[in-house]
Amino acid sequence: MYVLQICHCYYPPFLDCARQYAQLFQGTGIKVITVYLTGEPDDSVVKGSASDEVIFLGYQSKQVRGLKLGAIKQIKQIVKTKPFLFCIAHRAKPTYVALLATNLPVVSVRHNYGDFGRFSRRVMVSLFKKRLLLLGVSDSVRDEIRAQLPQWPHHQIETLYNRIDVAATQSAFLPKQEAKQFLGLPEHAWVVGNVGRLHHDKDQATLLRGFQKALPQLAVGSLLVVMGKGPLEKDLKQLAQDLGITASVVFTGNVPEGKQYFKAFDVFALTSDHEPFGMVLLEAMAAGLPIICSDCGGGKEVVQDVGRLYPLGDDGALAKSLVETYENRTNVNQAEIIQALHHRFSDEAVRANFWALSFVSDFVKRK
Repeated sequence: MYVLQICHCYYPPFLDCARQYAQLFQGTGIKVITVYLTGEPDDSVVKGSASDEVIFLGYQSKQVRGLKLGAIKQIKQIVKTKPFLFCIAHRAKPTYVALLATNLPVVSVRHNYGDFGRFSRRVMVSLFKKRLLLLGVSDSVRDEIRAQLPQWPHHQIETLYNRIDVAATQSAFLPKQEAKQFLGLPEHAWVVGNVGRLHHDKDQATLLRGFQKALPQLAVGSLLVVMGKGPLEKDLKQLAQDLGITASVVFTGNVPEGKQYFKAFDVFALTSDHEPFGMVLLEAMAAGLPIICSDCGGGKEVVQDVGRLYPLGDDGALAKSLVETYENRTNVNQAEIIQALHHRFSDEAVRANFWALSFVSDFVKRK
């Protein structure tokens, strides 16, 4: 038997999303065919998809707007070639293609907030309600969908957390001193790390203010490293200057394969005000880093048992968390952090959760 997976594109983070869902079928005998609506054929994408077959339809984004008739026609042809059990579709466009091109049950993975704010989207999915499972990447996303679709039974709007291949992630990390050397950081500096787009949603402004307040109680030479680019880069650099901490803040810009340098950090801080999940938190956990996170969205769910939470936008509370983390730096239990990662966010853990979903298990039993 086969499962069809449809993705809009393979640009980060969606290549890894495809890998995550293909891994759900490891050891089951069920084969996965992954289709990318946009993007040219790429051997590295084939390998990264972890699928039995990868098909590139090769559309440009503007060509899959509206009714997406060409993509629907091609998916119809693909479905005729194999005995498919069901379809997995990531985000809205692939979901609509799957629903209109096939009669298969569809598992629609929802990675963001606001997917059903539009009336037209609520109507569209409700037309196919009997064969549709909506999966939020966190309870926070799931609960928003349930609120927007109040007539739907809860077992058709569930959570399936994002996850990582823990061993593969850990094998990619550079040793601490090598990572520091690559980033140009002093060998003995105590380093606060932040990775993400420089955007209002990530609230790095609160991070800078909190770090400035904490700095007098941290080790001399402590640094804040902000890895990423975005529209607020100029404003954030100006804020660091206004706060008098320019010499203590490093803006690295985009760093290819940035996660391999996580061991350069001594603590990881995520200050987002709108984070559906936060894959970067899993990578930080794999590095055994203590984590500080704002108490909103899916990030709170990820670190609730192993990290420190602070009220969103409260730079004073963030500063206190930074100081407490520094004062407890010799008591970091890396084994406990990594164990929590294995228990909740590894491929193996989430695979078991997927097959326990009633929509999935009931359908497979009927087959």
